[in-house]
Amino acid sequence: MDNPPRLPDNVFHFILQATSGYVGWFWLMALLETGQAASNILVPYAIGRIVDAVSQGLQEPTRWLETLQLPLLLFAGLNLGEILFSRASGACLIVAGPRIRMRTTRVLYAYLQHHSHRYFGNHFAGALAHRISETAMSVNHILWTVLFDFYPVVIVFGISIGLLVRTHVQLGLFVAGWALIYVAASYWLAARCEAYAQTYADVRSKVNGKIVDSVTNITNARLFARLEYERRYLDGFLDEEMAAARRTFWYMERVRWFQFISAAILRIGTLYYALELWASGQIGVGDFTMTTGLALLIIGDARNLSRRFLEFFEYVGTVSNGVKTLIRPHELTDKPDAAELTVSKGRIEFRDLWFAYVPEQSVFRDLNVVIPAGQRVGLVGLSGSGKSTFAHLLLRNYDPQQGQVLIDGVDIASVTQESLHRQVNLIPQDPTLFHRTLRENIAYGKPEAGPEEISRAARLARAEDFIETRPEGYESMVGERGVKLSGGQRQRIAIARVLLRQSPILILDEATSSLDSITEKAIQGSLEQLMQGKTVIVIAHRLSTIVSLDRILVFDQGRIVEDGTHDELLERQGAYYRLWTMQSAGFLPEAEPH
Repeated sequence: MDNPPRLPDNVFHFILQATSGYVGWFWLMALLETGQAASNILVPYAIGRIVDAVSQGLQEPTRWLETLQLPLLLFAGLNLGEILFSRASGACLIVAGPRIRMRTTRVLYAYLQHHSHRYFGNHFAGALAHRISETAMSVNHILWTVLFDFYPVVIVFGISIGLLVRTHVQLGLFVAGWALIYVAASYWLAARCEAYAQTYADVRSKVNGKIVDSVTNITNARLFARLEYERRYLDGFLDEEMAAARRTFWYMERVRWFQFISAAILRIGTLYYALELWASGQIGVGDFTMTTGLALLIIGDARNLSRRFLEFFEYVGTVSNGVKTLIRPHELTDKPDAAELTVSKGRIEFRDLWFAYVPEQSVFRDLNVVIPAGQRVGLVGLSGSGKSTFAHLLLRNYDPQQGQVLIDGVDIASVTQESLHRQVNLIPQDPTLFHRTLRENIAYGKPEAGPEEISRAARLARAEDFIETRPEGYESMVGERGVKLSGGQRQRIAIARVLLRQSPILILDEATSSLDSITEKAIQGSLEQLMQGKTVIVIAHRLSTIVSLDRILVFDQGRIVEDGTHDELLERQGAYYRLWTMQSAGFLPEAEPH
C-alpha cells in the first residue's frame, strides 16, 4: 500500500522530523565546532601571553627562547586546532548535508504526490517544484546556521567574557552587558524580518511558476505573435518581486545600521576602558593586548551573528512558506483498512450519487447507472454536461458528496487508490509524456515488459513506423511533455502504453482525435482488439466513433436523458438525434444553438 508520509505542518516539528536519524552527526559537529570556536577565541589570550613573555625577555634577552617557548607552543597549538577542528566539522557537513537535503526533498515530493486532482489544478507545477527545492535547501541552511554560526558564537562570547572577567571584573561585565543587549536586539529585529522574508519567498515561487507556464506555452506565444505580451505580463510579476525584495532589503539595511553603531560602541568603549585600566596599573601590556584582540573578535562574530539572524529568519520564512503550501491535508486518502481492488468482471455502478465541484452548483444529483461487465459504453453530450466528471469520479480524482461508485460491487472509496488505478486505464484526448525515451514511455505502466512486448504494443498502435525512422529508435528522447512528437504520435504512444498494460476497465477520451483519418482507420482494429473482454467507457466528441458500441448514454446538465444503442436513439428522434444532426465535420458543437 502506497501511503503518504506523515508530515507535521509546524515548521519546527517539520525540521525535527526531516533531520531525525542524524542526531549523532549533529552532536559530533557541535563537539568539533566547540573545539574550533575555543581555539579561535583563545588566540588573543596566547598573543597576550607572548607579549608578556616578550616584555619579560627584554629584561633578560639571553633567555628569550625559554621565556617564549610555552606561549609560542600554545599559539601554534591553537592555530593547528582551529584548522583541524573546522575541517573535520566541514567533512561531517559534506557527508550529512546532501543526505538531509535529499531526504527532505524525497518526503516532500512523496507527500505532494498524494494531493488531489483539484490541488494540482490550483497550483503551478513549476511553483510547486520550486517550493520543494527551496524548502529542502532552507532546512539545511537553518541547521548549518545554528551549528556553524549561532553555537560557535555562544562559545566565543562565553570564553571571551570569562577571560575578561578573569582580567578585570568590570571590564568583563561591560562586554557581557553589551553582548546581552546586542544579541537580544538583533534577535528581535531579525524576527520581525520573517514576515518580509516569507512574502518574498512566496513571490519568488509565484514568479518561477509564471516563467515555467510561459516557457511551457512558448509555441502558443509565437503562433499568436504574443512574445512581447508575455514579457510585459511577466514584468508585472517581476515588479511585484522587486517590491517585495526592496521591502526586505531596506529592513535588513536598517538592521545593519544597528550592527555598525553597536560595534563602534564596543570597540571604542573597550579600548578606552582598557587604556584607563592599563594607565592605572590594574592590567599589564599582555592583558591590554588580549582585551583589544578579544573585542575585535567579538565585534566580528557579533556582526556576523546579526547577519545570520536575518538569514536564519529568511530561511525559516521559506520553510514556513513551503510547509504552508505543500503540507496541507490530503483531500482524497485511503482508509486505514483499505483493501486492494481485484476486478474479476468489471461491472460499474453509480449508486444514488451526488457531486458538485463547488457548493450549490451540483453536476450530478441522485445519479444511478449500471454498466454491466464487458459492456462498451459511449458518453455523449454538449460541453459541461457531465461526461468528463463521470470519468473523474470513476478514477476517483474526486469523491462524491453522497452516494457510491462501485466496481464489481466494491465501493472504490474503500480500496487503495493505487490498486484502483492498476485496474482502470485511461487514454486521454491530449496525452502528455515524460521527458524520457520512447521505450520508457510505452513501458511506463508495465516496467517489466520485454523488448518484444513493447515492440508489439507499438506495432498495434501504429507507432513503430515513426519510431524506426528515428536514429535512436526506441531510445529517442521525446522532450518535455512529449514536445518532440506530433499530437498524433503522442496519441499513438499513449495507446501503445495502454495496449501493453491490459487493465480490465478502459476509459477512452476521444482517443483517436489527434490522428489523421488513415491512421485512425488503421488503428481502429487495434482498439477493437484492446476492448475485447473489457468494460469500456468512451467519451465521445465525434459521434462516428461510438456508432458500433453496445450502448450510448446521453448527458444533459448532469442527467442521463437517453440510454440505448445508436440505432435505437436515432429512432427516438430525441436528444441524441439532435446531437447527431447538429454535429459539424463529425464533431459536436460546444453548446446547442438557439
